[in-house]
This record gives sequence, C-alpha cells and structure tokens, in this order.
Amino acid sequence: MKVLRLVKGDLIHLTDGAGNLYESEIISVSGKSCQILIGRNLTTVGKRDYYLHIAIAPTKNIDRMEWFLEKATEIGIDEITPLICEHSERRQLRIDRLEKVITSAMKQSLKAWHPKLNEPMDFRKFIEGRTETGKFMAYITDGVPLLKNVYRKGDHAVILIGPEGDFSPAEVEAAVNRGFGVISLGESRLRTETAGIVACHTIYLLN
Repeated sequence: MKVLRLVKGDLIHLTDGAGNLYESEIISVSGKSCQILIGRNLTTVGKRDYYLHIAIAPTKNIDRMEWFLEKATEIGIDEITPLICEHSERRQLRIDRLEKVITSAMKQSLKAWHPKLNEPMDFRKFIEGRTETGKFMAYITDGVPLLKNVYRKGDHAVILIGPEGDFSPAEVEAAVNRGFGVISLGESRLRTETAGIVACHTIYLLN
C-alpha cells in the first residue's frame, strides 16, 4: 500500500517459497492493513526437472557473496552451501542476512521456490557421501573439459567453486577421489562469485 500504491481490486502474487504461487486480489484496504482474496495456485511456475547445488567459498568482500546469491536465485538454483576451504579468507557468515537477500531476489524474479541456504561447511566434510548424478569441481588448470561438455541435461548436479586463492592441490585430489570431475568454466580467470554465476547459468542453459 505504501510502496507500490496498490488499492482495492489490484492483483498481487503470494508465495510460500515451497512451490506455491497464488494469484490474489486485494479486496479491502483499511489503515495499515489490507485483506487479500487468495485465488489461482500456479503450482507449475518455475518447476525444473533438474536440481542444482552449488558449494561456494564465501568471498572476503561479503557484498560479492550477496551478489552471487541474488543473481543465482534469479537465474535458478536449488541449494547453496558456503564452503570453507584451505585458502578461504572468510569463515564466518550471517546466514540470517543472506537468507533475506535470497528471499528478496526470489520475490523480485517471481520465483515460487526458495533456494536452500546451508550453514558453512568444511570442504572435506562436504565432499563425503555426495549422491548427485553430476559432481564437478571448477579448478584453474590446463587440459580439463568445459562444464558444458560433460554435464548431461536433466542430471542433478553439485558444483564446487573455490576461494580467491583457488582450491589447494590436496583438496583437488580429495575431491577427485570422491568422484568429482575437474572442469573448466572457460578461458578467463574468474572471480569466485563470477564463477558461481557462470556455473549456474551454464546448467540453466543446458537444461
């Protein structure tokens, strides 16, 4: 009422973040409150046939991490895990603040699914027991395939994105031993948050 200047008869959308998106109508406005008539449930909005989980090292500058979460939510992502690595420069996060960034981006982009944001997790603990069909690790090295050439449409995928100093050789070896394939995101040396977006968008486009 105050920001959008909506009045009786205007249509709005409501979502619970669990796949339900309702077309609704304002039926009365009184003071600081209004009543809404919940209408059609657009349950198929934004439903995807694949599941994307990106585990990404938090950036030293928290604004960059928030930017990643915002844009990944707009593009389409299901789960995010902040990954604490050997070269991580940031190990503490305010998850409540980051959840608000995701919620805002979800509403702005008219998504009905709220991505799951996990608590920060140690790299070696995270790679144990992953069950996704496609397990990938973005790493700056020569002679590895591009993500777009090894990911199969429809596969559930988990993609590891390292910190500014990249993954350590020991971390790469540990991930490979756990079934992760080392991949490239292109010829450019990307910032952490940019790499996360490129990975997210690549999976979106391939699907």
